[in-house]
Amino acid sequence: MGLNKPNLNATRTKVALSALLALLVVGTQTVSAATTALASDDWVGISFWIATAMMLAFTVFFLVERQNVPDKWKTSMTVAALVTGVAWYHYTYMREVAIMEGGGSPLVYRYIDWLITVPLQVVEFYLILAAIGVGTFVMFRNLMVASIVMLVAGFFGESGAMDGTIELSATVWWVIGMLGWGYILYELWSGDVKEASESGSPGVQYAFNAMRMIVTVGWAIYPIGYLMGAGTIDGMGADDMNILYNVADLVNKGAFGMMIWYAAKHDE
Repeated sequence: MGLNKPNLNATRTKVALSALLALLVVGTQTVSAATTALASDDWVGISFWIATAMMLAFTVFFLVERQNVPDKWKTSMTVAALVTGVAWYHYTYMREVAIMEGGGSPLVYRYIDWLITVPLQVVEFYLILAAIGVGTFVMFRNLMVASIVMLVAGFFGESGAMDGTIELSATVWWVIGMLGWGYILYELWSGDVKEASESGSPGVQYAFNAMRMIVTVGWAIYPIGYLMGAGTIDGMGADDMNILYNVADLVNKGAFGMMIWYAAKHDE
C-alpha cells in the first residue's frame, strides 16, 4: 500500500533535512578548523558570523516549508532555499578570509556567490509568472542577461581584473552595472514583466510586489557598497563595505525567500 499524502510529505521533509545535514557536515569540514575569538567591537566579524548562521537557518526553513505550500509554489521555494544555501556555503569561506586570515575583503568569493544567487533571484520573477501561464522565455532571457551584465561589470570595476585588457575606470564599470540594474527595474515597474504580473492571483501579485521592492530598495545598497570600497565616499572603506554587503545579503536573500513563502501560504 502506498504512503498517504501526510506521510509522504513527512518522508520528503526527512530526506531534505538529511541532505542538508550532509551538506553541513561536508561544508564545515572543508573550512579551516582554526578558530579566532571575536572581539566585542569587531563589527565586521560579527556581521559575517550572523550572516552565516542566518543563511543556514533560512535554508532549513525554506526546505521544510516547501512541503507545506501549494504545488505551483514548490519550485519557487526550492530556488529560495538554493539562494540562501549557496550563500551560506560561500559565507563559511568569506568569514575565514575576512576574520581568520588577517582581514580584508573576500571580493572574489563574494562575486562568485552573487553570480549564482542573483540570477536565481531574478529567475523567481519568471517562475511565479510561469506558474500562472504568463511567463515567457523572452522575460527569462532578458532578466538573466541584465543581471549578469550588472554583476560582471561590478566585478571588473571592483577587482580591476580587466584593467590590462580594457581601460575603463571603476566609475565607468559602475555605470555599466547600474544600466543592467536599471533595465531590471524597468521590466519590473513598467515593462512586460510588470504587465504580466497583473493577471495573477492576489498571492502572486503580493509576491511580485514584495520582491520588486526588495530589488528596488534592497539592491540599492550594493552600489553604495561599491563606492565605499572604491574610496569614493569619504571616511568609508573596506570594513564599512563588508558590513554593508553582509547586511544587504542577509536582508535581500532572506527576505526575498520569506516573501515567497508568505505569498504561497496565503495562496492556498
